Amino acid sequence: MTYEEALPLLARHGQSHLLRFWDELDEVQRASLLADIDALDFDLVAKLYADLVKNPVPASGAAGSSSQETIEPLRGEKPSEDALSEMGLIGMEALRQGRCAAFLVAGGQGTRLGHDGPKGAFDIGLPSGKSLFQLQAERLRRLERMAGRPVPWYIMTSRENHDATVGFFREHSFFGLNKTEVLFFPQAELPLVDGEGKILLSEKGKISLGPNGNGGCFPALKQSGALADMRDRGVYWVFTYSVDNALVRVCDPDFLGFAIGSKRQAASKAVTKASPEERVGVFCLRDERPSVIEYSEMSPEMCAARDTEGLLYGSANIAVHLFRRDFLELHADADLPYHVAHKKIPHVDAQGKAVTPDAPNAWKFELFMFDLFPRARAMAVLDVERAAEFAPVKNRDGADSPATARRMILDLHRSWAVAAGIPEATLKGMEVEVSPIVSYAGEGLKPGSFHRDEARKLIWA
Repeated sequence: MTYEEALPLLARHGQSHLLRFWDELDEVQRASLLADIDALDFDLVAKLYADLVKNPVPASGAAGSSSQETIEPLRGEKPSEDALSEMGLIGMEALRQGRCAAFLVAGGQGTRLGHDGPKGAFDIGLPSGKSLFQLQAERLRRLERMAGRPVPWYIMTSRENHDATVGFFREHSFFGLNKTEVLFFPQAELPLVDGEGKILLSEKGKISLGPNGNGGCFPALKQSGALADMRDRGVYWVFTYSVDNALVRVCDPDFLGFAIGSKRQAASKAVTKASPEERVGVFCLRDERPSVIEYSEMSPEMCAARDTEGLLYGSANIAVHLFRRDFLELHADADLPYHVAHKKIPHVDAQGKAVTPDAPNAWKFELFMFDLFPRARAMAVLDVERAAEFAPVKNRDGADSPATARRMILDLHRSWAVAAGIPEATLKGMEVEVSPIVSYAGEGLKPGSFHRDEARKLIWA
């Protein structure tokens, strides 16, 4: 695209301000800006702004709306220990046959955590200093050792953090994994707009873009060639998860066996809501199709509804899923609904001055992963223990912070040490961290496998 071609295009869509600082840009900046303009879908941006910001229509799926849609509970299953053990054997056999791949959604930055870089590179404060990426990579290494073969790992980045993510893995020698089994690709982005629908500039020659939401992972998976690569490798199940769960069991054999045994196209993990007021999405059936209902859609009465088994809507979504590859191939390009969020977005104003807002100033359009769920004929949901599998790292302080995730990991690993035969008295006043390379989920630990670091007061394997 040339400058002369861009002028009428932008004028037609009311976005001529994007070239406001043209005379101040060098040749490289001009070329980059024109490339970004050429890639934009201005009709889509205008439609999203009109439908979701200017003249929003209440979501047809909102609980308590006047639609005829029916919303019913979808509770997770809780297999016995013996049944789960059998499922684990089935899942491990599938891993030995190369039937499962890991798919990490990792497009986010660690800005809310005070971290300048990819969220996955964040150190949550464990004694070992391991990042979220390292914890997950080492768990995969342990699983590969147990299965006797590599597990391919597909990592979706964003344009903002792609180079830094790939660089982080290279800097750490892929954490001991075979680099040919780790594949990176960025997700698509959409421009951020102000209250008048004008696209923001993050710099004088740079459009303000944001990742198109976790639901954008599916088209990115297909368009990048990752789905075709999975098919070529013989992968049948895709373990999909988000980067910020410090306790995620990547490609969990128990969960894989559960999904295989369900004979369904998709499966998810859930934890029991901590309270009726917990602000989490929960699994449900919308018109008999699997879905997730957001906390904001639920009335207080719906949140508190109970029966003899507990909360009716109590199976919380923790963004850990298994999808059959053929299901994703069929629906990766599905026309999912967009959602909108009001964000504080730094930008340059009309005078070219950098602005860091202290209140939301821009609208971001996103796709959500769970909007794909109704495309499945049915979904199996496995209830798991929160203390063992869900430690989200979302906020700098308070709930769901590095401090809470750190505490959960150390408490869990202490319980593993006790189960392995280390007396409680020996552990008094010490922190226990078990390397994922040594144990995937507490298995294989013996008293002799631990050692004491007197200087740092911790026991680890």
